[in-house]
Amino acid sequence: MRVKKRSKNRKAVKFYSTCFGFREPYKVLIDGTFVHHLLTQRLLPADDALRDLLSASRTPALFTSKCIVAELRRLGKSHAESFDSAQLLATTKCEHDKVVSAVNCVLSLIGDKNPEHFFVATQDADLREKLREIPGVPVIYGLKNSLFIEQPSVQQRKFAQLDEEKRLNMDISEYKKLMKAASEGKTTASENGSDGEQHERPISSLVKNALGVADKSKFKRNRAKGPNPLSCKKKKPKPQPSAIQNQRQNRMEDNLTHVNYLDF
Repeated sequence: MRVKKRSKNRKAVKFYSTCFGFREPYKVLIDGTFVHHLLTQRLLPADDALRDLLSASRTPALFTSKCIVAELRRLGKSHAESFDSAQLLATTKCEHDKVVSAVNCVLSLIGDKNPEHFFVATQDADLREKLREIPGVPVIYGLKNSLFIEQPSVQQRKFAQLDEEKRLNMDISEYKKLMKAASEGKTTASENGSDGEQHERPISSLVKNALGVADKSKFKRNRAKGPNPLSCKKKKPKPQPSAIQNQRQNRMEDNLTHVNYLDF
């Protein structure tokens, strides 16, 4: 069961990383309800618990806001420990001159497309329901002493699919424009001769870049400059005649001289 849960969490993180560009170190926006849950269930330290949940190689950054901290303060002694713990978290800047509710503050920070790529950790069921309608907002919640990532909703998946189709259509339209520009460049080249060739080259390179085709590397063949000294054998010096060979040579010459003398 634990393996199945971890696999689901990894799939959810991969979905948001692939479709919405989430990157490590992940950023987690925590509201007061989630801080209180972490303390009551002793899921501490919180950064390690969330790092394990996200299967992250780096410790995630935990954030809250001044409105969330103010709401915990108003709850009094029952949430005093949660208030103290929330004050230790990094505070993300919200543009509220006057303190608003934690729900409204979180929704304003997320906006329409979650530009800061926050994971939102909350135990508020109403807030979670509203966040499901916003594209690119992964929601973390706790159940007893376990943490979970909500699986992407139907709206999340539909938005990701539409966004991918839109991106592909834009790529096709851009490719058609580049091809049209390239064909116009060729026509100009045929009319203007060599002047047109100068305009054709950058257009063709743009088309290749749009298609993701890299230019072939041009290799310059080096001319032979002579034998490679590293691959040639060194000339061996001729062996000098040794002293014994010299003595033998002298004896042979003496014998020949003696024989010639006897013949006379």
